[in-house]
Amino acid sequence: MQGVRGAMLRALVRRLLDRLGLRPEDERLFALEQALIESVRALAEREQRPADEILSDLLANGLAQRDLTQEAWQRWEGLSPREQQVTGLICLGYTNRQVAAHLGISAETVKAHMRAILLKFSLHSKGELRLLLSNWDFSAWDK
Repeated sequence: MQGVRGAMLRALVRRLLDRLGLRPEDERLFALEQALIESVRALAEREQRPADEILSDLLANGLAQRDLTQEAWQRWEGLSPREQQVTGLICLGYTNRQVAAHLGISAETVKAHMRAILLKFSLHSKGELRLLLSNWDFSAWDK
């Protein structure tokens, strides 16, 4: 049974890679395919679920995450340069007062920028903003 499941998983991975326009003759692709198959197989065993179900869930989640990331980027591009600065510092954990001191503006101005930022991202709090952009690297804004 394991051989049949393995063949089915390989076929699924190959179909996926083919739809992505990746060709099996590429040696790097073979390594990717093998690593992907082993990861999916191990996850399926841990979760006691069929590998094709795991692969389908992973792909759906990956596409959903990609859509969220693209949407966040579009909203980011809609911010003014000052709003981007405030966002970066807030995501680094700065308080409103610290942002104000860092940028040489008043705390009230930071609050006004935060209201506009949250509105543009359709969020309700700085915590939600930090969570949404938690994978973004704002370290360059800390200087």
